[in-house]
Amino acid sequence: MRRLSLRAAKRFQQARLIHHATATQEPPPDAGRERVVILGSGWAGFTISRQLDKKKFQAIVVSPRSYFVFTPLLASTAVGTLEFRTTLEPVRARNTGVEYIQGWADDISFDRKTLTIETIAGGQAGTGNKAENSTTQSSKKGELIDISYDKLIVAVGCYSQTFGTKGVRENALFLKDVSDARKIRSRILNCFETASLPTTSQYLRKQLLNFAIVGGGPTGVEFAAELFDLCHEDLSRLYPTLIPYVRISIYDVAPKILPMFDAKLATYALNLFKRDGIEIKTEHHIQELRRGLPGGQGADSDTGCLTLTTKEEGDVGIGMCVWSTGLMMNPFVQKALDSVHTYPTSSATLKTTEVPSISPSKLQWSLKRQPRTGGLIVDDRFRVQLVESKSQTEATVSDVFAVGDVSSMEKSPLPATAQVANQEARWLAEHLNAGDLNSQRFSFRNLGVMTYLGGMRAIMQTGERREIKGRTAWLIWRGAYLTKTVSWRNKLLIPIYWVINWVFGRDISRF
Repeated sequence: MRRLSLRAAKRFQQARLIHHATATQEPPPDAGRERVVILGSGWAGFTISRQLDKKKFQAIVVSPRSYFVFTPLLASTAVGTLEFRTTLEPVRARNTGVEYIQGWADDISFDRKTLTIETIAGGQAGTGNKAENSTTQSSKKGELIDISYDKLIVAVGCYSQTFGTKGVRENALFLKDVSDARKIRSRILNCFETASLPTTSQYLRKQLLNFAIVGGGPTGVEFAAELFDLCHEDLSRLYPTLIPYVRISIYDVAPKILPMFDAKLATYALNLFKRDGIEIKTEHHIQELRRGLPGGQGADSDTGCLTLTTKEEGDVGIGMCVWSTGLMMNPFVQKALDSVHTYPTSSATLKTTEVPSISPSKLQWSLKRQPRTGGLIVDDRFRVQLVESKSQTEATVSDVFAVGDVSSMEKSPLPATAQVANQEARWLAEHLNAGDLNSQRFSFRNLGVMTYLGGMRAIMQTGERREIKGRTAWLIWRGAYLTKTVSWRNKLLIPIYWVINWVFGRDISRF
């Protein structure tokens, strides 16, 4: 009898464990507070989570990434000017009242006001989309959980656009996350170490130390400038014989770089780069990026080189390719939000005065999208719009919002920049806190654009089209980003690292 009771107890315990592992779980609701579920921890999602009034709202962030990245300083971390942690802010932090679930949004029921989440298996996630991570992580699927919401904010951001160019997704490096910056720093130093070996031929040195940046926007230009500083201020002292081999090239399909700046400032940047020896190759079309030397010379394991194929130049041997050519829509927005399962009768309002002959719940609805980018069309309060497939009747969903890169204003589309996402998030949080979402429309205030050009020089164009360049613009550039960092910890650490690296040089350790 004793043996039987022990076996029964063991089976009961196993059954409890199995049930616990497979049961649908969600954070407990908080009486008296509306639950706001925020998808994404980027510029828009992180800002809203911090700005919401925690006395009124229970903020829950769902993201595969448990931190926010201050992207304007990523290029600095990639070359050792700053340490990686200076660009990070944790989603979970003391005295913020923000709850966090690490996972991917899998599906949404607008009618039942529930969200299905696939938790991250093992608690780790890469920086790419869900499909990409399935090839680099374990194939084990995470647990599916459903959580309810009172309000849902979609702020999942976008990914780097590759235009389907062969080999880019597999062989190029991107600059969207700290892990990307870490890979870039490691690759630069690997190229120099391999080139410094006595057995490395002169031909191979030229290929290894030829660095290509694809994309002539602010991100690509700033990284080229930071890379130039690293090579000529620090690596020139450690590898003096290799610096003559270093080449930095910026490729862009457009006729000029930095198109968001006035012609005068863009020309100033172009002339500065030419003086520094940075090659600007506009109107170049990338056809392929593959491993190995041009012409298939040498095994990939022996060289570590890449071959960049352009329509204009043919095959070019390079040591590294950093890809920064724009944004593509998040797969969650493309697929999971492709259709609406059931019309949300309680929260959707038809945008027509005519009485429909058929109940809206019997029609097939989908989210209205921007035709060119696939982004979600929102009104001037960031509420998503539904459209009926046959009659093209439209409706507004009052409790689902989209902000940042995934959204597109219905009447006045805005660029997908951190500045826009930050202002949209602050506006939405402020008006949700005040409970007056309908009293005022969102209005974007253009604060201007600025870009670092290397050698303590920058260009800046304010919203009033005022132009600043040179050392003054560089001081403003540094001051602006320092004040925009979130935590006092990083406001203190960033200038400390600037001083340390100015005195002792950049950190070029590989780990």
